[in-house]
Amino acid sequence: MPTRLFIAALSGALTLSGGAMAQETSAAWDPDHIAWQRTDPQGTRFALLEGVRDKAGVSFSYAFFIPAGVWNAPHSHSATARVFVARGVLRMGYGNVLDKASATAYPAGSYVLVPAGARHFDGSDQDTVIFGVAVGPWSTTYLDPKAAGSAGTIAPPVPGRSRAAR
Repeated sequence: MPTRLFIAALSGALTLSGGAMAQETSAAWDPDHIAWQRTDPQGTRFALLEGVRDKAGVSFSYAFFIPAGVWNAPHSHSATARVFVARGVLRMGYGNVLDKASATAYPAGSYVLVPAGARHFDGSDQDTVIFGVAVGPWSTTYLDPKAAGSAGTIAPPVPGRSRAAR
C-alpha cells in the first residue's frame, strides 16, 4: 500500500511542477501486480504504467524489474528520472566504467534522483523492482553503442529512423 501511495503522490507532484499528465484518472500499482510489457534476454522487464514517454513535456511512469546478478552498462538518459525502489536493492554508480564495488546500495523504500545526461550504471544482487517517473521525450544512450540495452531501453533518435526499443 505505501508503494501505491508513493506513485500517486509522485505523479501528482509532477503535475504540480509543470509536467503534463497524459492520464487524469486514478490508478495504483504494486510490485506483485505489474503487467510486464517487455522482457529482454537477460530477464529485465519493463512496463509503461501511464503516460507517453516519447512526447515532449508529457510525464510518464514506469516499472522496471532487475533480476539478481544483472547489471546495465554505463549509460545516460535524455531526461531526469525519479526512481523509487519498491522491492529489493538497487545498486547504482556513476561514471564511464561499470564498477560494481563502487555502486551505492539503495534498499526498498529509497528514492533516487538520476539527472538527465548523468552517465551511470546499475544492477542488483537480488531481484529488484523500481518505479520511475520522468518527462518525455525519453531515450537512453550507452557509452558503448554495442552494449545490450535493457527491456526498457529506447535508443535516441537517429536521422531517418523512428525511435525504437532495443
